[in-house]
Amino acid sequence: MATPSDLLDLGIDPTSIGSYKDYEALWNRLAPVKATMIEKYETCRHKLDDTFIYRNHYDRPEGICPALHHVLQLYVLRASIGFPSWDNDPACYRIHCPDRKGTVWLLERSTD
Repeated sequence: MATPSDLLDLGIDPTSIGSYKDYEALWNRLAPVKATMIEKYETCRHKLDDTFIYRNHYDRPEGICPALHHVLQLYVLRASIGFPSWDNDPACYRIHCPDRKGTVWLLERSTD
């Protein structure tokens, strides 16, 4: 069984949230996430280097394909809080769109 020291420390203490103001302060600590197309294998309305910014994990950037958004949204919160990915670079997620030959998108915390 995992001990607390085995778990990832995100610096979030849910017991410190006693009011909406506390919740809002925690919410404002979450980083925006940038999604950039890095590979394209067949027809897609998006182009290489197209970029969308997720202000938060509930956001749906204007112009993003609904199917792509559905897949990316599964990882936006993880990227926002800095949860390490399975990739060679733990700060980035490489996510394939739902089309079997479609596109690959890089998700990373935005520093802009």
